[in-house]
Amino acid sequence: MFAVLKTGGKQYKVSNGDMLRVEKLAADAGEKVQFNEILMLGGDKPVIGAPMVNGAAVQAEVVDQIRGDKVIHFVKRRRKHGSQRTKGHRQYLTLLRVTDILEKGGDKSGVKAAIGAGSVSGAAVVAAAKPAAKPAKKAKAEAAPAKAAPKKAAKADVAADDLKQLSGVGPALEKKLNAAGVTSFAQIAAWTKADVADMDEKLSFKGRIEREGWIAQAATLAKG
Repeated sequence: MFAVLKTGGKQYKVSNGDMLRVEKLAADAGEKVQFNEILMLGGDKPVIGAPMVNGAAVQAEVVDQIRGDKVIHFVKRRRKHGSQRTKGHRQYLTLLRVTDILEKGGDKSGVKAAIGAGSVSGAAVVAAAKPAAKPAKKAKAEAAPAKAAPKKAAKADVAADDLKQLSGVGPALEKKLNAAGVTSFAQIAAWTKADVADMDEKLSFKGRIEREGWIAQAATLAKG
C-alpha cells in the first residue's frame, strides 16, 4: 500500500519504511509527526481525494534535521562596466522514516501534525499551539455568554504589531511579512540563524534582515 501526501508545496509517493526528505518541519529528531494532507491512497482499492482523502494520514518519525546539496547561483552582466555575483544556498530539510499509513482515523490519532518551520522557530510554533488546546479540555464551557466572543477577537487584533516601525519596512514589505505568517515583533525577535536564512530565501530580502538589524529592533519594540 502507498500514499501520496502533500507538504512544503510538493507531493511525495510513500510506503511503510520509506526514507523521505521534505522541507524543514518544526520537530526534533525522534519525534513522531503526522501528515494529514493525503491526495491518494493506493492498493487493491485505490482512493483518490477530492482534493484530500478524508480521515487518511501518514505517520513518520523524524530521523534528523539536515541540509541539502549546495546550489550555486551565478549572475553576470555583460556590459562595459558589468558585474558578476556568485551566491551559494543549502536548503534546510527534515529526514523522515515513514512508520504507518492510516486509511481512516487520522484526525483522531492524537499524533502531532507535521508543521513547516516557516518564518518562526520550532519552539515558537509549539508555544503558539498550546493556547489552542485549552478550549478542548473545557467541555462545560458550552453555555458561555455570547458577549465573550467579541473580546477574544479584540485581543487577536491587538496581537498584530505595526511592522513598519522596523528600519526599511514599508506597507508593501509589511504585507509580504504578514502573508508569510509574521505579524508581531516577538516573532522576529525569536528568529534563529536558520529562520533568517529561510526568510531571506523565501522573500528575497538579500541580507536585509541582518543589514538593517531587525532582530535587535524587534526585541526592543516587543518590550514596549
